[in-house]
Amino acid sequence: MRWLIALAGGLWIFVIGWDTFEAVVLPRRVTRRFRTTRMFFRTTWWAWSALGRRMRARGRRETYLSFYGPLSLLALFAAWAASLIVGFALLQYGLGTRLSVEGGGTVLHQLYMSGETFFTLGYGDIVPRSVAGRIVVVIEAGMGFGFLALVIGYVPILYQAFSRREVAITLLDARAGSPPTAEELLRGHGEDLDELSDLLREWERWSADVLESHLSYPVLSFYRSQHDNQSWLAALTTVLDTSALVIVGVEGACQRQAQLTFAMARHTVVDLAQVLAQQPLAAPDRLPPEELTRLRASLGAAGVMLHAGAGFDEKLSELRGMYEGFVAALSEYLLMPLPAWRAGGRSRENWRTTAWGNGRATLRQFVDPHEDD
Repeated sequence: MRWLIALAGGLWIFVIGWDTFEAVVLPRRVTRRFRTTRMFFRTTWWAWSALGRRMRARGRRETYLSFYGPLSLLALFAAWAASLIVGFALLQYGLGTRLSVEGGGTVLHQLYMSGETFFTLGYGDIVPRSVAGRIVVVIEAGMGFGFLALVIGYVPILYQAFSRREVAITLLDARAGSPPTAEELLRGHGEDLDELSDLLREWERWSADVLESHLSYPVLSFYRSQHDNQSWLAALTTVLDTSALVIVGVEGACQRQAQLTFAMARHTVVDLAQVLAQQPLAAPDRLPPEELTRLRASLGAAGVMLHAGAGFDEKLSELRGMYEGFVAALSEYLLMPLPAWRAGGRSRENWRTTAWGNGRATLRQFVDPHEDD
Protein backbone atom coordinates (compact mmCIF):
# COMPACT_ATOMS: atom_id res chain seq x y z
CA MET A 1 0.00 0.00 0.00
CA ARG A 2 2.82 2.42 0.85
CA TRP A 3 4.43 2.04 -2.54
CA LEU A 4 1.17 3.22 -4.12
CA ILE A 5 1.27 6.33 -1.95
CA ALA A 6 4.89 6.94 -2.94
CA LEU A 7 4.00 6.47 -6.61
CA ALA A 8 1.07 8.88 -6.34
CA GLY A 9 3.25 11.47 -4.62
CA GLY A 10 6.01 11.16 -7.22
CA LEU A 11 3.53 11.37 -10.09
CA TRP A 12 1.88 14.45 -8.60
CA ILE A 13 5.28 16.14 -8.21
CA PHE A 14 6.03 15.46 -11.87
CA VAL A 15 2.63 16.75 -13.05
CA ILE A 16 2.87 20.00 -11.08
CA GLY A 17 6.54 20.52 -11.95
CA TRP A 18 5.89 20.00 -15.66
CA ASP A 19 2.84 22.26 -15.55
CA THR A 20 4.91 24.99 -13.89
CA PHE A 21 7.57 24.61 -16.56
CA GLU A 22 5.00 24.94 -19.36
CA ALA A 23 3.33 27.97 -17.79
CA VAL A 24 6.42 29.92 -16.75
CA VAL A 25 9.40 28.76 -18.80
CA LEU A 26 8.11 27.34 -22.09
CA PRO A 27 7.63 30.30 -24.53
CA ARG A 28 4.90 28.78 -26.69
CA ARG A 29 1.28 27.70 -26.64
CA VAL A 30 0.54 24.32 -25.07
CA THR A 31 -2.17 22.45 -26.97
CA ARG A 32 -2.51 19.52 -24.56
CA ARG A 33 -6.05 19.41 -23.18
CA PHE A 34 -5.35 18.22 -19.65
CA ARG A 35 -3.43 20.87 -17.74
CA THR A 36 -3.85 21.69 -14.09
CA THR A 37 -3.25 25.39 -14.80
CA ARG A 38 -5.96 25.46 -17.45
CA MET A 39 -8.39 23.70 -15.13
CA PHE A 40 -7.51 26.14 -12.36
CA PHE A 41 -8.27 29.23 -14.45
CA ARG A 42 -11.44 27.78 -15.97
CA THR A 43 -12.84 26.85 -12.59
CA THR A 44 -11.91 30.00 -10.72
CA TRP A 45 -12.96 32.34 -13.56
CA TRP A 46 -16.30 30.56 -13.87
CA ALA A 47 -16.98 31.13 -10.19
CA TRP A 48 -15.60 34.69 -10.15
CA SER A 49 -17.38 35.85 -13.31
CA ALA A 50 -20.69 34.27 -12.24
CA LEU A 51 -20.92 36.83 -9.45
CA GLY A 52 -19.73 39.61 -11.75
CA ARG A 53 -22.56 38.90 -14.20
CA ARG A 54 -25.08 39.61 -11.43
CA MET A 55 -23.71 43.11 -10.83
CA ARG A 56 -25.71 45.77 -12.65
CA ALA A 57 -23.49 48.79 -11.96
CA ARG A 58 -20.82 48.76 -14.63
CA GLY A 59 -18.18 50.53 -12.58
CA ARG A 60 -18.61 48.20 -9.63
CA ARG A 61 -18.54 45.15 -11.91
CA GLU A 62 -15.34 46.27 -13.65
CA THR A 63 -13.65 46.96 -10.32
CA TYR A 64 -14.65 43.53 -9.07
CA LEU A 65 -13.49 41.75 -12.25
CA SER A 66 -10.19 43.64 -12.27
CA PHE A 67 -9.13 41.86 -9.08
CA TYR A 68 -9.31 38.43 -10.68
CA GLY A 69 -6.11 38.60 -12.74
CA PRO A 70 -3.67 39.46 -9.91
CA LEU A 71 -5.47 37.37 -7.30
CA SER A 72 -5.68 34.31 -9.54
CA LEU A 73 -1.97 34.56 -10.22
CA LEU A 74 -1.14 34.61 -6.50
CA ALA A 75 -3.60 31.77 -5.89
CA LEU A 76 -1.97 29.74 -8.68
CA PHE A 77 1.48 30.17 -7.13
CA ALA A 78 0.09 29.12 -3.74
CA ALA A 79 -1.64 26.10 -5.30
CA TRP A 80 1.57 25.01 -7.05
CA ALA A 81 3.61 25.34 -3.86
CA ALA A 82 1.02 23.52 -1.72
CA SER A 83 0.74 20.73 -4.30
CA LEU A 84 4.49 20.17 -4.38
CA ILE A 85 4.70 20.16 -0.58
CA VAL A 86 1.94 17.58 -0.34
CA GLY A 87 3.50 15.53 -3.13
CA PHE A 88 6.88 15.33 -1.40
CA ALA A 89 5.22 14.52 1.94
CA LEU A 90 3.35 11.62 0.31
CA LEU A 91 6.56 10.45 -1.33
CA GLN A 92 8.41 10.44 1.99
CA TYR A 93 5.53 8.70 3.75
CA GLY A 94 5.27 6.10 1.01
CA LEU A 95 9.01 5.40 1.19
CA GLY A 96 8.61 4.77 4.91
CA THR A 97 11.05 7.52 5.88
CA ARG A 98 11.48 7.67 9.65
CA LEU A 99 11.88 11.10 11.17
CA SER A 100 13.77 12.35 14.20
CA VAL A 101 10.64 12.42 16.37
CA GLU A 102 9.10 9.93 18.75
CA GLY A 103 7.58 7.00 16.89
CA GLY A 104 9.23 7.90 13.59
CA GLY A 105 6.72 10.62 12.66
CA THR A 106 3.21 10.81 11.28
CA VAL A 107 1.82 12.22 8.04
CA LEU A 108 1.51 15.62 9.70
CA HIS A 109 5.19 15.51 10.61
CA GLN A 110 5.98 14.66 6.98
CA LEU A 111 3.96 17.63 5.80
CA TYR A 112 5.73 19.94 8.22
CA MET A 113 9.16 18.72 7.17
CA SER A 114 8.19 19.00 3.50
CA GLY A 115 7.04 22.61 3.87
CA GLU A 116 10.12 23.50 5.90
CA THR A 117 12.35 21.97 3.23
CA PHE A 118 10.52 23.43 0.22
CA PHE A 119 10.81 26.98 1.53
CA THR A 120 14.42 26.28 2.68
CA LEU A 121 13.73 27.41 6.26
CA GLY A 122 16.39 25.10 7.67
CA TYR A 123 15.11 24.76 11.24
CA GLY A 124 16.45 21.26 11.52
CA ASP A 125 14.01 20.28 14.28
CA ILE A 126 12.71 17.37 12.17
CA VAL A 127 15.06 15.51 9.83
CA PRO A 128 14.88 12.18 7.99
CA ARG A 129 16.96 9.28 9.30
CA SER A 130 17.16 7.15 6.13
CA VAL A 131 19.41 7.73 3.14
CA ALA A 132 16.49 7.74 0.70
CA GLY A 133 14.67 10.31 2.80
CA ARG A 134 17.71 12.59 2.87
CA ILE A 135 18.07 12.35 -0.93
CA VAL A 136 14.42 13.34 -1.36
CA VAL A 137 14.92 16.29 1.01
CA VAL A 138 17.84 17.56 -1.05
CA ILE A 139 15.81 17.28 -4.25
CA GLU A 140 12.87 19.09 -2.67
CA ALA A 141 15.06 21.90 -1.35
CA GLY A 142 16.54 22.42 -4.82
CA MET A 143 13.11 22.41 -6.43
CA GLY A 144 11.75 24.83 -3.86
CA PHE A 145 14.63 27.24 -4.38
CA GLY A 146 14.17 27.05 -8.15
CA PHE A 147 10.40 27.53 -7.82
CA LEU A 148 10.83 30.72 -5.80
CA ALA A 149 13.38 32.04 -8.31
CA LEU A 150 10.98 31.38 -11.21
CA VAL A 151 8.14 33.15 -9.44
CA ILE A 152 10.30 36.18 -8.66
CA GLY A 153 11.38 36.41 -12.30
CA TYR A 154 7.94 35.65 -13.73
CA VAL A 155 5.99 38.54 -12.20
CA PRO A 156 8.10 41.41 -13.64
CA ILE A 157 7.95 39.89 -17.13
CA LEU A 158 4.20 39.59 -16.85
CA TYR A 159 3.71 43.19 -15.80
CA GLN A 160 6.08 44.49 -18.47
CA ALA A 161 3.92 42.81 -21.11
CA PHE A 162 0.80 44.26 -19.46
CA SER A 163 2.33 47.75 -19.44
CA ARG A 164 3.26 47.58 -23.14
CA ARG A 165 -0.29 46.57 -23.96
CA GLU A 166 -1.90 49.34 -21.94
CA VAL A 167 0.30 52.18 -23.23
CA ALA A 168 -0.99 51.69 -26.77
CA ILE A 169 -4.60 51.46 -25.54
CA THR A 170 -4.20 54.72 -23.64
CA LEU A 171 -2.73 56.44 -26.70
CA LEU A 172 -5.76 55.35 -28.72
CA ASP A 173 -8.07 57.33 -26.42
CA ALA A 174 -7.52 60.76 -28.02
CA ARG A 175 -7.65 59.27 -31.52
CA ALA A 176 -10.68 56.99 -31.29
CA GLY A 177 -12.53 57.90 -28.09
CA SER A 178 -13.38 55.71 -25.12
CA PRO A 179 -14.74 53.23 -25.86
CA PRO A 180 -12.98 53.46 -29.23
CA THR A 181 -14.87 53.37 -32.54
CA ALA A 182 -13.80 53.00 -36.15
CA GLU A 183 -15.78 56.14 -36.99
CA GLU A 184 -13.79 58.33 -34.60
CA LEU A 185 -10.49 56.82 -35.66
CA LEU A 186 -11.13 57.46 -39.36
CA ARG A 187 -12.63 60.91 -38.78
CA GLY A 188 -9.47 61.97 -37.01
CA HIS A 189 -7.35 61.01 -40.02
CA GLY A 190 -9.63 62.24 -42.78
CA GLU A 191 -7.06 64.72 -44.05
CA ASP A 192 -3.90 62.73 -43.29
CA LEU A 193 -4.02 59.18 -44.62
CA ASP A 194 -0.23 58.85 -44.33
CA GLU A 195 -0.59 59.23 -40.57
CA LEU A 196 -3.33 56.61 -40.65
CA SER A 197 -0.93 54.24 -42.41
CA ASP A 198 1.68 54.82 -39.71
CA LEU A 199 -0.93 54.22 -37.01
CA LEU A 200 -2.05 50.95 -38.56
CA ARG A 201 1.58 49.86 -38.81
CA GLU A 202 2.03 50.51 -35.09
CA TRP A 203 -1.09 48.47 -34.32
CA GLU A 204 0.14 45.65 -36.50
CA ARG A 205 3.18 45.40 -34.22
CA TRP A 206 0.99 45.83 -31.14
CA SER A 207 -1.22 42.94 -32.26
CA ALA A 208 1.84 40.77 -32.78
CA ASP A 209 3.13 41.66 -29.30
CA VAL A 210 -0.26 40.86 -27.72
CA LEU A 211 -0.38 37.56 -29.59
CA GLU A 212 3.09 36.54 -28.39
CA SER A 213 2.66 37.65 -24.77
CA HIS A 214 -0.89 36.38 -24.27
CA LEU A 215 -0.15 32.99 -25.80
CA SER A 216 2.84 32.60 -23.49
CA TYR A 217 0.98 34.02 -20.47
CA PRO A 218 -2.80 33.54 -20.97
CA VAL A 219 -3.53 35.06 -17.55
CA LEU A 220 -2.88 38.47 -19.17
CA SER A 221 -6.19 38.09 -20.99
CA PHE A 222 -7.96 38.55 -17.64
CA TYR A 223 -6.04 41.72 -16.73
CA ARG A 224 -8.26 44.73 -17.32
CA SER A 225 -7.43 48.31 -18.28
CA GLN A 226 -7.30 51.25 -15.90
CA HIS A 227 -10.54 52.81 -17.20
CA ASP A 228 -13.91 51.09 -17.23
CA ASN A 229 -14.59 52.07 -20.86
CA GLN A 230 -11.32 50.64 -22.22
CA SER A 231 -10.08 47.12 -22.85
CA TRP A 232 -7.55 45.33 -25.01
CA LEU A 233 -10.41 43.50 -26.75
CA ALA A 234 -12.27 46.73 -27.60
CA ALA A 235 -9.07 48.28 -28.97
CA LEU A 236 -8.29 45.22 -31.06
CA THR A 237 -11.85 45.08 -32.40
CA THR A 238 -11.72 48.77 -33.35
CA VAL A 239 -8.49 48.21 -35.26
CA LEU A 240 -10.10 45.31 -37.10
CA ASP A 241 -13.18 47.42 -37.92
CA THR A 242 -11.04 50.28 -39.18
CA SER A 243 -8.81 48.02 -41.24
CA ALA A 244 -11.84 46.36 -42.83
CA LEU A 245 -13.29 49.74 -43.85
CA VAL A 246 -9.98 50.90 -45.29
CA ILE A 247 -9.47 47.68 -47.24
CA VAL A 248 -12.81 47.70 -49.03
CA GLY A 249 -14.11 51.23 -49.03
CA VAL A 250 -11.85 54.19 -48.26
CA GLU A 251 -10.77 56.05 -51.37
CA GLY A 252 -7.08 56.78 -51.68
CA ALA A 253 -6.21 55.11 -48.38
CA CYS A 254 -3.42 52.69 -47.46
CA GLN A 255 -5.06 49.38 -48.36
CA ARG A 256 -1.81 47.39 -48.24
CA GLN A 257 -1.00 48.38 -44.66
CA ALA A 258 -4.63 47.86 -43.67
CA GLN A 259 -4.47 44.32 -45.06
CA LEU A 260 -1.33 43.56 -43.05
CA THR A 261 -2.82 44.99 -39.86
CA PHE A 262 -6.09 43.15 -40.41
CA ALA A 263 -4.27 39.84 -40.92
CA MET A 264 -2.21 40.24 -37.74
CA ALA A 265 -5.12 41.42 -35.60
CA ARG A 266 -7.36 38.64 -36.87
CA HIS A 267 -4.62 36.10 -36.14
CA THR A 268 -4.49 37.43 -32.57
CA VAL A 269 -8.21 37.13 -31.80
CA VAL A 270 -8.48 33.66 -33.35
CA ASP A 271 -5.51 32.24 -31.45
CA LEU A 272 -6.59 33.79 -28.15
CA ALA A 273 -10.07 32.36 -28.60
CA GLN A 274 -8.48 28.95 -29.09
CA VAL A 275 -6.26 29.33 -26.02
CA LEU A 276 -9.28 30.27 -23.91
CA ALA A 277 -11.31 27.44 -25.52
CA GLN A 278 -13.99 29.78 -26.89
CA GLN A 279 -15.73 28.87 -30.12
CA PRO A 280 -16.99 31.70 -32.37
CA LEU A 281 -20.51 32.92 -31.62
CA ALA A 282 -23.29 34.12 -33.88
CA ALA A 283 -23.35 37.58 -32.34
CA PRO A 284 -25.94 40.34 -33.02
CA ASP A 285 -25.16 42.51 -36.03
CA ARG A 286 -22.94 45.40 -34.88
CA LEU A 287 -23.38 47.25 -38.18
CA PRO A 288 -26.90 46.92 -39.60
CA PRO A 289 -27.62 48.65 -42.96
CA GLU A 290 -29.04 51.79 -41.38
CA GLU A 291 -25.96 52.19 -39.18
CA LEU A 292 -23.72 51.71 -42.21
CA THR A 293 -25.61 54.50 -43.98
CA ARG A 294 -25.09 56.83 -41.02
CA LEU A 295 -21.45 55.82 -40.82
CA ARG A 296 -20.90 56.61 -44.49
CA ALA A 297 -22.58 60.02 -44.10
CA SER A 298 -20.59 60.88 -40.97
CA LEU A 299 -17.28 59.93 -42.52
CA GLY A 300 -18.15 61.77 -45.73
CA ALA A 301 -18.73 64.96 -43.74
CA ALA A 302 -15.23 64.55 -42.32
CA GLY A 303 -13.68 64.09 -45.76
CA VAL A 304 -13.40 60.29 -45.66
CA MET A 305 -15.30 58.92 -48.64
CA LEU A 306 -16.53 55.34 -48.46
CA HIS A 307 -17.38 53.37 -51.57
CA ALA A 308 -21.05 52.52 -51.96
CA GLY A 309 -22.95 49.72 -53.62
CA ALA A 310 -23.67 46.03 -53.18
CA GLY A 311 -20.08 45.08 -53.89
CA PHE A 312 -18.83 47.17 -50.99
CA ASP A 313 -21.42 45.77 -48.59
CA GLU A 314 -20.63 42.21 -49.61
CA LYS A 315 -16.87 42.60 -49.21
CA LEU A 316 -17.25 44.33 -45.85
CA SER A 317 -19.59 41.59 -44.64
CA GLU A 318 -17.07 38.96 -45.72
CA LEU A 319 -14.25 40.61 -43.80
CA ARG A 320 -16.43 41.08 -40.72
CA GLY A 321 -17.33 37.41 -40.80
CA MET A 322 -13.65 36.53 -40.43
CA TYR A 323 -13.37 37.99 -36.93
CA GLU A 324 -16.67 39.10 -35.39
CA GLY A 325 -17.63 35.63 -34.18
CA PHE A 326 -14.33 35.31 -32.33
CA VAL A 327 -14.40 38.75 -30.70
CA ALA A 328 -18.02 38.12 -29.68
CA ALA A 329 -16.99 34.86 -28.00
CA LEU A 330 -14.13 36.57 -26.16
CA SER A 331 -16.44 39.42 -25.14
CA GLU A 332 -19.00 37.01 -23.69
CA TYR A 333 -16.38 34.97 -21.86
CA LEU A 334 -14.25 37.83 -20.48
CA LEU A 335 -17.19 40.19 -19.87
CA MET A 336 -15.53 42.90 -21.98
CA PRO A 337 -18.09 44.89 -24.02
CA LEU A 338 -17.39 45.25 -27.73
CA PRO A 339 -17.21 48.76 -29.21
CA ALA A 340 -19.76 50.12 -31.65
CA TRP A 341 -18.80 51.12 -35.18
CA ARG A 342 -20.11 54.63 -34.53
CA ALA A 343 -19.72 56.84 -31.49
CA GLY A 344 -23.36 57.92 -31.62
CA GLY A 345 -22.80 60.46 -28.85
CA ARG A 346 -21.74 57.73 -26.39
CA SER A 347 -17.98 57.96 -26.82
CA ARG A 348 -15.82 60.28 -24.80
CA GLU A 349 -12.12 60.86 -24.42
CA ASN A 350 -10.81 59.97 -20.98
CA TRP A 351 -8.21 62.73 -21.22
CA ARG A 352 -11.01 65.32 -21.15
CA THR A 353 -12.39 64.11 -17.82
CA THR A 354 -11.30 64.78 -14.24
CA ALA A 355 -12.19 63.47 -10.81
CA TRP A 356 -13.99 66.80 -10.09
CA GLY A 357 -16.57 66.71 -12.87
CA ASN A 358 -16.05 65.96 -16.52
CA GLY A 359 -13.78 68.96 -17.16
CA ARG A 360 -14.90 68.95 -20.78
CA ALA A 361 -15.35 72.68 -21.35
CA THR A 362 -12.08 73.75 -19.75
CA LEU A 363 -9.98 71.28 -21.66
CA ARG A 364 -11.64 72.05 -24.95
CA GLN A 365 -10.89 75.72 -24.46
CA PHE A 366 -7.29 74.78 -23.75
CA VAL A 367 -7.08 72.89 -27.04
CA ASP A 368 -8.95 75.57 -29.01
CA PRO A 369 -9.34 78.92 -27.15
CA HIS A 370 -11.79 80.20 -29.79
CA GLU A 371 -14.07 77.18 -29.74
CA ASP A 372 -16.75 78.88 -27.61
CA ASP A 373 -16.54 82.26 -29.40
